[in-house]
Amino acid sequence: MGMRYHRRGALNGAACAAALMLAGPLTAQRPAPAPPQSRSILVKGVTVHVGDGRTIDDGAVGFRNGTIDHVGFEYGVKAAYDTVIEARGAHVYPGLILANTTLGLQEVDQVRATADADETGELEPEVRTRVAFNVDSRIIPTVRANGVLLVQATPRGGLLSGTSSVMQLDAWDWQDATVRADDGVHLVWPAAFTRRGWWAEPGATVAEGEAGRERAIDGLREMFRAARAWRPANGVEDLRLSALKGLFDGQRTLYVHADRTREIQEAVLFMREMGVRRMVIVGGHDAWRVSDLLRDNKVDVVLERVHRLPLRDDEDIDLPYRLPALLKERGVRFCLGYAGDMERMGARNLPFTTGTAAAHGLDREAALQAVTLDAARILGIDARYGSLEPGKSATLVVSTGDLLDMRGNNVTHAFIDGRAIELDDHQKALYRQYARRYGH
Repeated sequence: MGMRYHRRGALNGAACAAALMLAGPLTAQRPAPAPPQSRSILVKGVTVHVGDGRTIDDGAVGFRNGTIDHVGFEYGVKAAYDTVIEARGAHVYPGLILANTTLGLQEVDQVRATADADETGELEPEVRTRVAFNVDSRIIPTVRANGVLLVQATPRGGLLSGTSSVMQLDAWDWQDATVRADDGVHLVWPAAFTRRGWWAEPGATVAEGEAGRERAIDGLREMFRAARAWRPANGVEDLRLSALKGLFDGQRTLYVHADRTREIQEAVLFMREMGVRRMVIVGGHDAWRVSDLLRDNKVDVVLERVHRLPLRDDEDIDLPYRLPALLKERGVRFCLGYAGDMERMGARNLPFTTGTAAAHGLDREAALQAVTLDAARILGIDARYGSLEPGKSATLVVSTGDLLDMRGNNVTHAFIDGRAIELDDHQKALYRQYARRYGH
């Protein structure tokens, strides 16, 4: 499949090649952020994956000034565009959205100076990730090259870990990267079951652990009640309590990290008792077991990564692969995460874990929706992002093959708010360098 460009005043192929040669060998710098869109663009001859379950064959997507103005069949295009990308046989998708990640908050696991995801203390809801977001991360270009363009930068550690923000992956600084500031507070629900070593069986330590859980939950209950009643007085602000205020009027979401049935049930009851308007379960391994409770209380789920082992020894080995289909069958809205070991560099695998969900019972377009429109709805950015519709942000990718299949994923173009994103990265530069060295 080939792609051809028609551009007014554009550089020809020879000039572009010469410019690349003058750029020289491998550079350690990240690609510069793209300037605002100044010329209208039409991508045509493609299969359009809208993000809401629909597809359009022989379709086209047009956008100008960062906003989509045409989505439909190619023959339906009426307006003129400055740049036309003919991508016969290719696929156009909304930019993928990754929830619950430390991408941009930590660079190298073994270098403490690069870690800014975990604050000291147990109750730190006022900690904000967006001011720590590193737009110069060398990992980010490798992630967006696979189609991931938006992330929820999420804190870690303690009981109340802090406040997350939704960020886009091509910006000069954290202010420009912010899509939705302070979207929610993250609470790590006290574990219902602990084992202190592989040899340890629950027994003498259970009572001690249960008492500790109750104390932790009582402490959370006391803090939430104080936050609900708190009002600024005499110009004095309590940053911790004010960070929680938005949970009671719906301005912020309470993200509760919990996996087991008991933990999820306790968290939902806590939400109702405290008067929290909106809650999302993060992790949610057992969410399908309590689907009625989640649906009745309008609780969504950020499902933990699909490529992993089951939580329990007696569970089916493929259960994690089937969890998205189980939630879909039970009417629970969800999106997919990739938290865990090596989560930042592994974030590029989000489309492939989505493909695994599609291979184990979930409809393929429904799987795509879990990392586009449903993810946007859960994060509260669906008015602008998550699907290809007129009036929404032109945040999209073009792939020559199936984006959710590592054999087909080949992103040739990416746009964030209509800006053409540079898809080069450090690993591609290394490949070119050593290909020249060995004559390949």
